Amino acid sequence: MRGGCRLLPLLLLALLRGLCRGREPAPGAVTCGSVLKLLNTRHNVRLHSHEVKYGSGSGQQSVTGVEASDDANSYWRIRGKSDGSCQRGSPVKCGQAIRLTHVNTGKNLHTHHFPSPLSNNQEVSAFGDDGEGDDLDIWIVQCSGTYWEREDAVRFKHVGTEVFLSITGEQYGHPIRGQREVHGMPAANHHNYWKAMEGVFIKPSVDPAKHDEL
Repeated sequence: MRGGCRLLPLLLLALLRGLCRGREPAPGAVTCGSVLKLLNTRHNVRLHSHEVKYGSGSGQQSVTGVEASDDANSYWRIRGKSDGSCQRGSPVKCGQAIRLTHVNTGKNLHTHHFPSPLSNNQEVSAFGDDGEGDDLDIWIVQCSGTYWEREDAVRFKHVGTEVFLSITGEQYGHPIRGQREVHGMPAANHHNYWKAMEGVFIKPSVDPAKHDEL
C-alpha cells in the first residue's frame, strides 16, 4: 500500500502535465504580427485591397477578392484591437478581437452602414492611416477549437455591425475588371469561410512581453 500511495502523486503530476500540453498552441496556429493572405474557400479568391476608391457609398479604399495567388496587394497583418492586446508571436484564440491591416497601404479592414456597390450588402472598405482607424476596424475570429489554426476555415464577424466578411461572386468591371466584391452579410453561411494561405508567420515567443506589436 505504501508503494501505491507514493505512486499516486506521480500519476497525478503526469495527468496534469498532459492536460497542460492539451492547451498549448499547435505549431500551425496563426500568431499576432503575422503577415498573410486570406482565401475565401467558397469562391477561391484572396482578400485584396489597392489604392482604388469606391465610386459610390463611402468613397473609401475598396476591398476586393482576386484569383491570383502572387499579388502583393493581398497581404494583411494580424493586429490586436488596441495596442498591446495582441503581443507579437502570441497565438490568436478563437473568439479573439483583431484588426487586419493592409500591408501596402496601412489601412485597416473596415465595414459600416453603406450599401456595397454590386450586391447591395454591407460595404467593406480599407480605412485609416498607418494602421490607425476607428472602432469599426475590429473583427472577431470565429473558429471551433482553442486557437486559429492555419489549416482551418474560419469566419470574421464584425464587432460594430455584426456582419460576416463575405464574398458571393459578383465581379467588377473597369478599372478592376474580374475582381470580386467583398461585403458584409448578416448570416453565417458558406460564403464567409476564410483560410490562412501564403505569408510570414511569427513563431510563438518564449517571452512575448519583450516584443512590441507589429
